[in-house]
Amino acid sequence: GELPDHAENRALFRPSLMERVVGQLSALDRDLPESVFYGPIEDFPEDMSAAVREQLADDFAQAYDGKLRPAYRRLHDFIRDDYLPRARASVGMFELPGGEDWYATLVRHTTTTDLTPAEIHEIGLREVASIHEEMRQVMEEVEFEGELDAFFEYLRTEPSFYYDEPEQLIEGYRAMSDHVQSLAPRMFETFPRSEFEVRAVEAFREASAADGSYQAGTPDGSRPGIFFANTYDVGSRPKWEMESLFLHEAIPGHHYQISLQRELEDLPSIRRFGGNTAFVEGWALYTESLGRELGLYTDPYQYFGALNAELWRAIRLVVDTGLHSMGWTREDVLAYMFENSASGEASAVSEAERYIAIPSQALAYKIGELKIRELRTRAETALGEDFDVREFHTQVLMDGALPLSLLEAKIDAWIESK
Repeated sequence: GELPDHAENRALFRPSLMERVVGQLSALDRDLPESVFYGPIEDFPEDMSAAVREQLADDFAQAYDGKLRPAYRRLHDFIRDDYLPRARASVGMFELPGGEDWYATLVRHTTTTDLTPAEIHEIGLREVASIHEEMRQVMEEVEFEGELDAFFEYLRTEPSFYYDEPEQLIEGYRAMSDHVQSLAPRMFETFPRSEFEVRAVEAFREASAADGSYQAGTPDGSRPGIFFANTYDVGSRPKWEMESLFLHEAIPGHHYQISLQRELEDLPSIRRFGGNTAFVEGWALYTESLGRELGLYTDPYQYFGALNAELWRAIRLVVDTGLHSMGWTREDVLAYMFENSASGEASAVSEAERYIAIPSQALAYKIGELKIRELRTRAETALGEDFDVREFHTQVLMDGALPLSLLEAKIDAWIESK
């Protein structure tokens, strides 16, 4: 293999992660008409002549068969035969040479704060306890008798909380999209021009993809923003998570924030198309908390789903820091998730693998959300009756994804100007 330097310092991914990559690469090895790369051939501009279409299709087929497909096969074989046998057994960065300092640096970069892993771990434990109390209030509302872990198990296993067919999940999200867009003017005054669609996750990546995700559209409108709903193992994708997941990944979460930022033509490209995770994911998590103000979460189980989603982000503060600075194992992470949340096995495993693969990234959500919520409370207190939540949201969004310290300075200046 060609990995002597990396193998020596063990800075390699775990086998469980790379086995998923091997599976994804295997799924890409298809004849061109069945390949995910065939899309451009089916989407030529209408005004393109038949002769040009035929020539481009022939050229593309030769490039696919002669270069692209063989290259993916080589990558597949390299990971399977050379990388996997040398992949490290450990999960946390603390076990790598210089890993503790490396992780602490990642934490500062990701959160755009000076919080330490230990401080974030403690914040996470407090948030988990607080959210559990709100969850118990929902249990009382639905008259569930038993402990919180029993309620989690009920939500995981009750058949009525799950769809039978993948298309039912997609139809549910499309109806939700129409409903949420009709409610958005209650809390927003600025809207993106970009179109928006709901689609199912593609087959080649559905086994390892999250329950929902967002793909930004293009500034010229040639491709819409897309919310991808994962229909793989649809019986593990609960209905009670749908409203909060849609608010986060789609509207008014990632779709509004990313689309509006890309449409700010006066900004330099690095700010239109860049950003930081604490702002981007902090905003998306903050929008989950807007559900009741928008007129959603009227079903107590949907509100519990929102609390469970918020709980996930608090749990991330605990398990990411546990993994990478406190010696936790993958099994410790899964056990903590199952003990403290209503997550199904497929989602929990996918999340755990993500924290292992991308250290510190998962911390950004809750840290960013807490800062945006803090700034809104500050503005509400200072401005009183003059506070307009729609104007506040415009102020947060219309300079792009700022570091949290700059966002705080901007909102303070806006409050002062009022």
